Amino acid sequence: MARSAPSFSAFSAGEISPLLEGRTGIEKYKEGLADLTNMIVMPTGGTKRRPGTEYLGEVKSSSVKSRLIPFQFKTTDTYILEFGNEIMRVYRNGAQVLNATAKTITAATKASPGVLTSNSHGFSNGDEIFIESVGGMTELNGRNYRVANSTTNTFTLTDLFDVAINTTSFTTYTSGGTATEIFELATPYPEAKVPDVRFVQSADTMYFVHPEYAIRTLTRSDHNNWTFATPSISGSPSPALNTSGNYPSVVTFFEQRLVFANTAANPQTIWFSKNADYTNFTAGTGDNDALIYTIASNTVDSIRYLSSTRVLAIGTTGGEFVLTSTNDGPVTPTTTLIRKYSNYGTANVEPVQVADVTLFLQRGARKVREFKFVGDVNTSGYAAPDMTILAEHISQGGITQFAYQQEPESIVWALRSDGTLLGLTYRREEEVVGWHKHTIGGVFGSGQAIVESIAPLPTDTGNDDLYLIVKRTINSQTKRYVEVLKPFDFGSVTTAAFFVDSGLAYSGSAVTSLSGLYHLEGQSVAILANGATHPDETVSGGGITLDYSSTTAAVGFSYTSQMQTMRIESGSEDGTSQGKPKRIHAVTLRLFETVGIEVGNSSSEIDRIPFRDSSMAMDEGIPLFTGDKEIEFPGGFDNDDRIYVRQSQVLPMTVLAFYPRMNTFDI
Repeated sequence: MARSAPSFSAFSAGEISPLLEGRTGIEKYKEGLADLTNMIVMPTGGTKRRPGTEYLGEVKSSSVKSRLIPFQFKTTDTYILEFGNEIMRVYRNGAQVLNATAKTITAATKASPGVLTSNSHGFSNGDEIFIESVGGMTELNGRNYRVANSTTNTFTLTDLFDVAINTTSFTTYTSGGTATEIFELATPYPEAKVPDVRFVQSADTMYFVHPEYAIRTLTRSDHNNWTFATPSISGSPSPALNTSGNYPSVVTFFEQRLVFANTAANPQTIWFSKNADYTNFTAGTGDNDALIYTIASNTVDSIRYLSSTRVLAIGTTGGEFVLTSTNDGPVTPTTTLIRKYSNYGTANVEPVQVADVTLFLQRGARKVREFKFVGDVNTSGYAAPDMTILAEHISQGGITQFAYQQEPESIVWALRSDGTLLGLTYRREEEVVGWHKHTIGGVFGSGQAIVESIAPLPTDTGNDDLYLIVKRTINSQTKRYVEVLKPFDFGSVTTAAFFVDSGLAYSGSAVTSLSGLYHLEGQSVAILANGATHPDETVSGGGITLDYSSTTAAVGFSYTSQMQTMRIESGSEDGTSQGKPKRIHAVTLRLFETVGIEVGNSSSEIDRIPFRDSSMAMDEGIPLFTGDKEIEFPGGFDNDDRIYVRQSQVLPMTVLAFYPRMNTFDI
């Protein structure tokens, strides 16, 4: 019988395919995991529980599939744009942007439904408004409503579940208050066309393209002052541009030129504007003149993306090209050179750029490829290795969207067609390329909640934001909510932890009830109160009652984070340990700032690790633990030896290493 004590000190390969269960001899096998759910691979090699998502608001209409688009005026002034059925809404600093003009409330009755008075308010039935600063009847404050029974000077309210607001039991109105409509802007794009819109931004102007619509610009003048327009394209380019049949479907900037590509009539053509004159397409031979280039190919290969780095990478349905200059200078009408480097072909999904690398989705929507420059002293060129080769299962069903969150962990997020959120920790310089998958808390119908859109926004805080639209069944209705992933670094105390989805946080004076949870009406929610786990409660009337007084809380849907090793290869006296009876009798977990986890052989054979001792109050948080925890494993010999770790409480977990001790029975 062989004794062994293998070391698992890096999980940088992330979740890898079950087809690799027999490849125990490769290094990535030891660095890989059979399951990594709701956890991320850290560039340092360990794994960390993902933070929860904060609820920001409901989309304009939850019956419509919507999309998020980032708008960055500057790093300190960023917006998320919600595109629905021919409308756009705006989020800034985590809140919905309101119209510039607030309507003054002068009276509110105690009735069912309550009647509000606001002279010449101008609201129509169905308008969504936000009410604040009401005196006396403060129950109305800080909440979105829909207008009903509108007259010239009065209206009633419904909540966002279309239930009339009964103010009979509210405090008597005394004075003041405002009602402000949520800002909206009409757009040309109906629900079915929104997913195919492409965009690029310069300062406070964004250019939008779609193969069925003329080029549009979106210009920001203020938080609630945005304008759509159709720019005039000058220069009479040939082939024509921005005319029926020649509306581009791809757009980018490259070397101070606005670049369009792929119209219905000319799918292989690229139009470059004059230098720094973005709507002027007057062609010529001068260095600053516009240029038009049609890729020569044996087949009609539509251009699917343009990715601007040091060169212009071009992805088509038939292969990958690079556009450069013949003299290694700026591209001009007389120096343009396009070369083809691979023949994989591209799906109709916008790629992401990480440093000087373009990550794109191959035709078929399953394989993520890394288009990058490779070379040595003898040869140079571009290659497109497969980033899903070790995790072919992760993209089953296809990928529909990408988003890159540079800080703090360099994660490429991908949206799978079934609504599962995928993550790829991508730090090529440290050889960290590890996939992980994420299920967002809550349910839709009888299945998991569905993520329908993702969008990144950079910040100066050291944690870029990732925004999501999540579809769930709430109170028997379909709801689509805009949410944002909370920062990975919450601090060093559990009172600031946020490990719930579609959640809200409270911090203030001691309370025994929490309100403002109207978006979770009728739902069972998980609670972290004073940094300690609290029994689940059901939201009623937009609130919950706590078992004890609390000054901090996080409330929302729970989710489980888990990781499981591949079959352990520990060797034996006569070779491999695979296929032989083995027993893990103990394991040391090296943890960082962790509380409340479970460890075992599998999800059905698992024990909770104690972190609380008798000196700690039950209604206060346990201090975060950093160090080693020793766990004894029950059970006998088994061929399927694994280590399984789970966090099902609303608490943090970071696993740095496993050190099992085991016996292998040679037969």
